Amino acid sequence: MISRTRSPRRKKEPASPLSTAVATALDDMKAVNVKTLDVRGIADFADTLVIASGNSDRHVRSIADRVVQNAKAAGVRPLGLEGTRDGEWVLVDLQDVIVHVMLPRVREFYALERLWETDAPAAAEARPVKKPRKRKA
Repeated sequence: MISRTRSPRRKKEPASPLSTAVATALDDMKAVNVKTLDVRGIADFADTLVIASGNSDRHVRSIADRVVQNAKAAGVRPLGLEGTRDGEWVLVDLQDVIVHVMLPRVREFYALERLWETDAPAAAEARPVKKPRKRKA
């Protein structure tokens, strides 16, 4: 008889005020395709990564601004805010929660979900690297 062992499941912890503030900001600003990744076992710089998309550079910046406002209201001051000038990819560092707000084409190109997902087979599949063409002399 073959017995299978299951990996211990993490208990669902109640949402922190910061997580609630971030989720509310993303929902209020109509962020698209929001994904939350628990990276506690694989990264030491944060507990949670939140990845969301905006429809335009202005929308991306507005979403990030609302995340910052809600975080401050929850009592957390952002450590950093990067990418607001271009608005293609804005990163908000809220200590234990890192929020990435991107344009869909930028999100597809960098594929952060595949990089940080804990499923080993999905993470092991790397994007094929194109070899440079040889130049004719």
